[in-house]
Amino acid sequence: MDKQNLIIFKHNSFYDIMKELEENLNFEIFEATNEKTLNKLKDNLKNYLIITSKKMNNMNNQFMLDQKPIKLTKLIERFNVQFLKVNFIEKSELNIGKYKIDLNSRELISKKNVLKLTEKETNILIYLSKSNDAVGVDQLQSEVWQYHSNLETHTVETHVYRLRKKIFKTFNDENFIISKKNGYQIN
Repeated sequence: MDKQNLIIFKHNSFYDIMKELEENLNFEIFEATNEKTLNKLKDNLKNYLIITSKKMNNMNNQFMLDQKPIKLTKLIERFNVQFLKVNFIEKSELNIGKYKIDLNSRELISKKNVLKLTEKETNILIYLSKSNDAVGVDQLQSEVWQYHSNLETHTVETHVYRLRKKIFKTFNDENFIISKKNGYQIN
């Protein structure tokens, strides 16, 4: 998991306190005294949470420090909950070409259309998207189905055929999953 980073924005005394405690926390602490510094930190850090006194427009991953005084243990617990929320949202979506897969609802989404996927269809798309080369039927069978056999089965081909048909019907895209001589690939 990426290191958790707290960016404390325009809150000098709180920054000083947190910086003193940094070695005992699971956070790396940064200070931003102006918006230019804040934007630079945001661009260079992953997995960050911006601690502010007031809500800022057009800014993600904010935590408003509006209740004072607050116990430090309670505050750290709230930071951790906020990080969990941010990570859950970030990891629940996967971009594949011109589509996005919502892993929680198992939906393939384009600009205006949504296609409901089965668990196997979702797993097929995820596996294909992680490969730069065509993926063979045997590899899909062993990795997606966890099935190893020398017997011939058309399960993979049938699933891919039906998935391609659903994608064409919903998005009018017949070239998203392409067949190659050695397997399937996302285009």
